[in-house]
Amino acid sequence: MGQLAVRALRAVLVAVLAGTVFVQALMVWVLVSGSDPEDGSLPLTPLRVITILGIGSAQVALVSVWRLVTMVRRGTVFSHAAFRYVDAVIGAILAAALLWFTVTAINAPGQRDDPGVTVIMSGIGVAILGVALIVLVLRMLLAQAVARDAEAAQMQAELDEVI
Repeated sequence: MGQLAVRALRAVLVAVLAGTVFVQALMVWVLVSGSDPEDGSLPLTPLRVITILGIGSAQVALVSVWRLVTMVRRGTVFSHAAFRYVDAVIGAILAAALLWFTVTAINAPGQRDDPGVTVIMSGIGVAILGVALIVLVLRMLLAQAVARDAEAAQMQAELDEVI
């Protein structure tokens, strides 16, 4: 991975993380201060809590990707330590999907006249689960690469003994 790509990705990660922390702090302030009264059309407090938790899951994924990029830069990504961060990304995506399904369930009663919105929102939740499955497949590829790397290191050690 080139230095330019690493720096660009880190800049994006920092910008997104800073933005999410800012938005999350504002939303927590609105919840704690009670300065935004609900008009009764939607249960805004549960939606705000879900949004804060969703932003938290995105932050977990961002930090995990940062750690993986650091491992790539150091050349240590093909190790068992990388699985911890990949698993954290998968968990964050699964949490986001569950939160999205919760939002869909909260929104569904208001969509009785037009259930298509609920169906579309459910489809988005399934798509989020699909992203988790893609990352799971990538984790399996990482596991194969780690196994091959260990096998190659063992063969190299045996070859060194012979020579």
